[in-house]
Amino acid sequence: MFTQINIVPRWIIFLLDLIICTCSLVFAYSLKQNLDVTAIEIPELARNLLIMGIINVAVFLHIKTFTGIIRYTSAQDSFRILFSVVISNGTFFVLNLVYITFFKSALISNTILITNGLTSFLFLITYRVLIKYFFLYIKNLNLDKVKVIIYGAGEAGLATKRTFDHDGSVNKSIIAFVDDDERKVGKAIDGVKILDAKNLEALIQKHELDEIIFASYTIPDERKDQIVDLCLENDIRILNIPPPDVWENGKLQPTQIQKLNIEDLLNRKSIKIDIEGIGQMLHKKRILITGAAGSIGSEIVRQLSKFDVGLVILCDQSETALHELYLELEETNRNKNFHAFVGDVRDHQRMDKLFETYKPHYVYHAAAYKHVPLMEDNPAEAIKANVLGTKTIADMSVKYGVQKFVMISTDKAVNPTNIMGASKRIAEIYVQSLNNSLSTKDFIFSNGLSYINELEVKPITKFITTRFGNVLGSNGSVIPRFRQQIEKGGPVTVTHPEITRYFMTIPEACRLVLEAGCMGQGGEIFVFDMGKSVKIVELAKKMIRLAGLEPNVDIKIEYSGLRPGEKLYEELLNDNENTMPTHHEKIMIGKVREYIFAEVEEQIYQLISTAKSGNDRQVVINMKKLVPEFKSKNSIFEELDKLVKE
Repeated sequence: MFTQINIVPRWIIFLLDLIICTCSLVFAYSLKQNLDVTAIEIPELARNLLIMGIINVAVFLHIKTFTGIIRYTSAQDSFRILFSVVISNGTFFVLNLVYITFFKSALISNTILITNGLTSFLFLITYRVLIKYFFLYIKNLNLDKVKVIIYGAGEAGLATKRTFDHDGSVNKSIIAFVDDDERKVGKAIDGVKILDAKNLEALIQKHELDEIIFASYTIPDERKDQIVDLCLENDIRILNIPPPDVWENGKLQPTQIQKLNIEDLLNRKSIKIDIEGIGQMLHKKRILITGAAGSIGSEIVRQLSKFDVGLVILCDQSETALHELYLELEETNRNKNFHAFVGDVRDHQRMDKLFETYKPHYVYHAAAYKHVPLMEDNPAEAIKANVLGTKTIADMSVKYGVQKFVMISTDKAVNPTNIMGASKRIAEIYVQSLNNSLSTKDFIFSNGLSYINELEVKPITKFITTRFGNVLGSNGSVIPRFRQQIEKGGPVTVTHPEITRYFMTIPEACRLVLEAGCMGQGGEIFVFDMGKSVKIVELAKKMIRLAGLEPNVDIKIEYSGLRPGEKLYEELLNDNENTMPTHHEKIMIGKVREYIFAEVEEQIYQLISTAKSGNDRQVVINMKKLVPEFKSKNSIFEELDKLVKE
């Protein structure tokens, strides 16, 4: 019943505050007379009540002490009340001094004034706190309340508790805070005890817990996994709060406290990058992103919006996706320093127009075909997109004097077993060998066109390659696929019980791309630390449990078999390669075999010509000659391995 009481109008709170302040002054007078009311001079009391009432009306209206909702009284409200009491009594004190100066007598005793200040503050705060806890008590009378433990007794944990306290529709009872910091154990926050996180399992059993909320950003990954497994075994719902930087107006909202997603478990510690160095490199520069509407490309665009760049050119052939990104940037980017350019990286004339018009200083090449099964069925298209597209953008970068060209590659380019991975490896080989060839002044493409001699530009372009594994939430990623299958009631399809993959978040990958682009001097293949590989079937099981279901009971897991070109384990380096560390702990330099550009360029020229003819079989043969470590698996092209070897 009480939870349905409407919020009291402000004028009633205003009158209550004035009445309480009036009572406080009367109480101060009675204390001065040792609680002998008959000894109070009524005319003096009446006069001073009038003066104090006028002062309080002015102060309360100005400071607006009556605007807060009493049942949600906070420390901020307390400071506002304290400030108003000090101003009111201070004003009366000054007025009293003026009166003494001119009339040689006092309006009010300073003892009474000080006593009034203390009691009025005490009374104003007390009635608010009593009302607040009355509503909390009524709310907690609900017998069907959800029993919750908040993991983390810091600022985020306190914010989480108070978010629930301030929302009358939330039917949760905070049993306790738990924390790994033993210094906090045994203490209390807002009347709720802080318990040792080591005893979490016993607490779950003792209180028949319904939910646990992660309100800490410093829980080690292994510890978090242990807690999640413990909760899933006991059918406990797991919630998570977002980082403070996404809270609405600096306050956590109940709607932001949501179920823990698998991405939250796969997320790793925040990546630190050289913001100052990247900012200096990109300052007022024109930057081209190919594949700008894709998962990686669009995130690079968002990351670039944090820097003071000159112009960001968004190039993509997907009109709808590019338009959506453009609308997003119009809403979030105040500088409006971006331009959408619809074009295909395989279109030489269109790309020449792009470079001629905007003359970018830096290029981030993210455009590519990346779906393994599709490319296994369409080798020629893979070559045209991933090799011809890369070659076209790389050649234009040299022609128009681009300072740095950063290519986004994949771990599937290492010991490739599929068309997609091999096509990306060929693209890597091209940009690396092209970078190494730029030291010679007589650099000429095999088709007879010398961009350098023609335009009289110095070959200044530095080509850099970044190589990493799967990114969470990208188009075609396994996690969105599993989530859709779970929502439909299953089954969840996994290709093989032993298959593993590396995962990295999109923002994390893109930050490392920017960092690698900043530190690169040309010719490097930067390999990102992907952490530990994840067994896909375990990933599927955990996602099912996080949805509140039981694997192979509520949702079946089926094995569909390895897809064409797919391998069980991804690699980040070739067997014959090794790495060197950089100043960034998450980025290494892969040492790879160097190629002679003239030979590579000729082979790629023939490969592209074959692809344009549509001869898929010959395309794959040429690919295997160019990349000897390319061995097809679970593919119709396996027979070609023997043919090429012979």
